[in-house]
Amino acid sequence: MLEEKQLTKKKLSVGGIDQLRLFGSGDSHLRYIENNFDAKIIARGNEITLLGKPKDVDQLQLVFNELISMIESNSTLEISDVRTVVDVIKSGEVDANARQASLSNSVVLYTKDGAISPKSQGQRDYCESTRKNDIVFAIGPAGTGKTYLAVAIALSHLRNKIVNKIVLARPAVEAGESLGFLPGDLREKIDPYLKPIYDALFDMVIPNKLKRYMESEIIEVVPLAYMRGRTLNNAFVILDEAQNTNPSQMKMFLTRLGVNSKAIITGDITQIDLPHKGTSGLIQIQHILKGIEGIDFIYLNEKDVVRHRLVREIIKAYDKHNENERKQE
Repeated sequence: MLEEKQLTKKKLSVGGIDQLRLFGSGDSHLRYIENNFDAKIIARGNEITLLGKPKDVDQLQLVFNELISMIESNSTLEISDVRTVVDVIKSGEVDANARQASLSNSVVLYTKDGAISPKSQGQRDYCESTRKNDIVFAIGPAGTGKTYLAVAIALSHLRNKIVNKIVLARPAVEAGESLGFLPGDLREKIDPYLKPIYDALFDMVIPNKLKRYMESEIIEVVPLAYMRGRTLNNAFVILDEAQNTNPSQMKMFLTRLGVNSKAIITGDITQIDLPHKGTSGLIQIQHILKGIEGIDFIYLNEKDVVRHRLVREIIKAYDKHNENERKQE
């Protein structure tokens, strides 16, 4: 440890915070945090004193700000959450100069594999829009994180007890393949269309907890047709691949929302698989709902692609090809 005169000292108030949750059983959270920084943590009464190298003290302040924010939002706080917060802040993903702002403003969800956060300005705009609006349309090409972020945002609302359940829906439109040739019963035929949603869930929720959620229908993954006739209260609802809805299906989905519910609708209007090139509900709805307060449209592009670097180039090449074709018409 450095000499006292070379150390930075900061004091944080924890008055009104459940200190058992913050510190952990037997101060296990405090011990883990202290072991990961070249600094000392002194907890007395309603105050925490941080003493150490300036960088470590700045990062420690971010750690405690985020943990306190999680407790205040009624989140559970386990040692795995503490590890994730420490790892994210030590990795430098959060600038210490931004210590006045909570990490919650950038991190969407903490998972077993780390923090999920927006990676581009478009994704940041997307996440911010979902905080301000009850219905958000995220429109953009493959690889821009539309579905993945939607699932993370929904799980964050569930974890923070803002909603009681999540419903994720997709239209089962045949994209060059016939459902009739797939093996199994109706559910087994439909499940392949829902696999991208399952993949996101498996990335973010430990298997045992996800199984409990799905068995108790706290999380439902369903074909869009199963939404008809329902009213969803206190729910976060996601419609994925919305470009493959027709106008009546889009209207049916949007009118399922009940009290204290939110929705994200994602889609790529360059990948429409509707039979006979029918009108896409996602294209039509942009004109119908334009300018309504509480509804927002976010447009992502190749700059927001977070897959393999060549995916961005492929999207740009297709955009150029389509533009040339339009000019020739």
